[in-house]
Order: sequence, then C-alpha cells, then structure tokens
Amino acid sequence: MELTLFNILDILGTIAFAISGALAAMDRRLDLFGIFIIGFVTAIGGGTLRDTLIGNTPVTWMENTIYIYLIGVVTILAIIFRNKINYLKKSLFLFDTIGLGVFTITGVEIGIRNGLDPIICIALGTMTGTFGGAIRDILCNEIPVIFRKEIYATACIMGGLAFVIMHELGINRDIIYLTTTLIVISIRLVVVKYHISLPYFYISSESKN
Repeated sequence: MELTLFNILDILGTIAFAISGALAAMDRRLDLFGIFIIGFVTAIGGGTLRDTLIGNTPVTWMENTIYIYLIGVVTILAIIFRNKINYLKKSLFLFDTIGLGVFTITGVEIGIRNGLDPIICIALGTMTGTFGGAIRDILCNEIPVIFRKEIYATACIMGGLAFVIMHELGINRDIIYLTTTLIVISIRLVVVKYHISLPYFYISSESKN
C-alpha cells in the first residue's frame, strides 16, 4: 500500500474507530471475542457499505489484509491499556469523532474518483463516516448516535459539502483532506460542548388517547 496522505488518513480512521468499538464493547462488559468483533465492524462497516454500493468488490479490507491485522493489534492494545484510558465515555467520544471526520473525507473522495454526482459523493461520505458507529451501537444494544438528537450525520454532510466546494475550486487535495477532517471534528466538538442539537418531534401520550 502506497503511503499517500489519503491512505494515512484512512489508516488513522480505521485505528480510531477500532478503538471506539473496543471501548464500547468493554463498557458493555463483552468477552474477548465480542470486543474484537465490535472493534472490527466499527472500523470496516462504513467502508464496506460504501464499496458495496459503488460495486467495488472485493471490498477494501478483503484486498488489503493489513486492515485486519491492524484492527486486531489495535484492539489488543486497547484491552491491555484499558486502565490507562481515563474517562471511558470521553475517550469513546474522542475516537469516534476522529473516525467520523477521517472516514467522511475518504467516502467523498472515492465518490469523486468514480465520477459520481456531488450529492451522491456527500451521501457516500456520510455513510462511510456513520455506518460503522451505527452497527457498533446496535450490537451494543443502544440507539445509534445518528438517530439521537445530537448533531452527528449533519457534521459529515457539512464536511462533505466543504470537500466538494473546495474540489470544484481546484484547491490542493492534501489541503482539502485536512481541512474537511478538521471541519467535521470541530463541528462535533462544538455541538457536544454547547449541547447543540437538531429539533426532534414526537407524538405525546395524550394525543394517543
């Protein structure tokens, strides 16, 4: 594998999501196998969906087994140093946010490389960034973050939109990668810190009666 900035970011995103999956599994007190499975599906879930939708099969992690070994090593290290990671929930949020930002740009970039419409590229970036975390939450018996009132997928959409605009302006690719990643991460950090959320709607129990 050629070590371009794109591939380096993809590896960093894989590491971040593998750690977030392992932390979530340990928080739910799963066994060793369960921790590995949650870490694995969190890391490769979004990319697998993306590759399947665009017909890129076998999917990336099947052709580059380095991802499998990487996830395995990262998961083991997360288990070994679990007591060194303070504030489990905060650590989970941090690694999830990093993975979200990095995987968003990889999804958009691959969509552009395949000549897809900008809207589809943004959608691919959003799915790549959020789907692994959604699978993690479902397997851990929690409502996925993407379906809660927190701004999650919206951060991916904003980052994807910024990517497409900068691409149309002909800005250097590496600058686009770094800027877009920082945009997504910054949005997530700000909305969580200041408790910013999208409006939500529900049917009151009184109206049912």
